Amino acid sequence: MADRDATEPPFGPIVSSAHLADGAMPALSEVEFGMILCGHAFERWMERCMTAAGQPGLTATEILVLHTVTHRGKAKRLADICLVLGIEDTHLATYAIRKLEAKGLVSREKSGKERLVQVTSEGEAACRRYRDLRERILVAGAAELGVSAEAMSSVARLMRVLSGHYDQAARTAASL
Repeated sequence: MADRDATEPPFGPIVSSAHLADGAMPALSEVEFGMILCGHAFERWMERCMTAAGQPGLTATEILVLHTVTHRGKAKRLADICLVLGIEDTHLATYAIRKLEAKGLVSREKSGKERLVQVTSEGEAACRRYRDLRERILVAGAAELGVSAEAMSSVARLMRVLSGHYDQAARTAASL
């Protein structure tokens, strides 16, 4: 058995689909697999945290809509909620808003021709409890990773850039 260079990874890139990693940029496949794992873990975290905050049964999308409506304390239009969250199918956001409204976490009001969504006091309280749990559980644990705030911000910037790249690629693929 040949000696292996200590810096060489033993298995090659860690990907979910080797047939996608054998092209010109295997590192992109590694990033994609990381996004898959991170995305599912993030959704699990949001749902478990909101359950612990006293609001069981909400999906990740519903929780994101609630946080978006709560952001800066001003009412939001459906179109703006969808834009901020990158939701293409407005019926998903509409369903989430109806469910949040039924639970008393948001309310809708008429403003001219459109309806605005705003957080209720119960919704604000749920978001505060979520934030407190997030600080105690997630932020405290992330601090122990030893990753600097600057490094975290760099990862966030890269993710936003990749998001734009994937959106453009999706538009191109849709036009084929």
